[in-house]
Amino acid sequence: MARAKPTESDLIRDRRWLAAAARLAERARPLSRPNPAVGCVLVKDDRVIARGWTQTGGRPHAEQMALTVAGDAARGCTAYVTLEPCAHDSARGPCCAGSLAQAGVVRVVVGCPDPDPRTAGQGNAMLRAKGVDVVELACEASRLSLAGYLTRAAKNRPFVTLKLALSIDGCIAMASGESQWITGPDARAHTHLERSRHDAILIGAGTLRADAPRLDVRLPGLEPRSPERWVLTHGNAPDGWRALHDPADLSPLSPAQYLFVEGGAGTAAAFLAADAVDRLLVYRAPIVIGGGRTGVADIGVSSLAGAHGRWTLRDTRRLGEDTLEEYVRTA
Repeated sequence: MARAKPTESDLIRDRRWLAAAARLAERARPLSRPNPAVGCVLVKDDRVIARGWTQTGGRPHAEQMALTVAGDAARGCTAYVTLEPCAHDSARGPCCAGSLAQAGVVRVVVGCPDPDPRTAGQGNAMLRAKGVDVVELACEASRLSLAGYLTRAAKNRPFVTLKLALSIDGCIAMASGESQWITGPDARAHTHLERSRHDAILIGAGTLRADAPRLDVRLPGLEPRSPERWVLTHGNAPDGWRALHDPADLSPLSPAQYLFVEGGAGTAAAFLAADAVDRLLVYRAPIVIGGGRTGVADIGVSSLAGAHGRWTLRDTRRLGEDTLEEYVRTA
């Protein structure tokens, strides 16, 4: 017998639970690499039965974690999963599509198809073949939570965030080079939180020589999530660092899924000119420097028309006295 088509209220509820699963997935980032950071929520009668997210090193998967927590209570549940459940067994664990069906889950709502050719539609097909109702619901929250995994699959490079800490007039430092501190403590704490969400961080050789930054995470409990340190240079990297020679070729960063670029102006310009930036974080302090060092060097834009239409403001918020603007690529 054909299953009833989901109503609009069903879809609203499904999107809400998928958004909750996407928030869970953030707990896995970036420790799940090389696997994607996935979230899963098991729901019955609009009540959460169990939750899961990909564990360190990629196993257990989010679905397996949730099923283990739920036990027999998984029978009759709907599973909300940010990424299509895997369809292949491995030495590290069984496939999630088979496990969901075996546990008695009756409905699976998937927020994003898996580009991995070992799954790529086969996970959903396996579930349907076992009598499970599968809803493929395009979910922006799911895609955003998987940005690093999807970018690596599509472009063979990490998802790149460029961070800029600027004065109102767009300076990152005084003319003398003094830059500590442009922004206040709340903005700096948020930067450390962002570092913890990336598996690699990069600065230019000039910034490394001038500031010798630690680039670690200094938030209580998140210190182990300090990212791997990279420097953009034509030469060799010092001890404890790795060298990247060309922003147009980010293959040396494999298997990193998320790269955080912190400075300085030349490095920012190099990544923008190479069209290798997916997200901008602009921390703006309520100060005017005048005659200071600009945040981004020349990137070769020859007309204003060419500069428009590339970025969309996704979020803005206050961080103490400072303002954070988040932009994502639109072209």
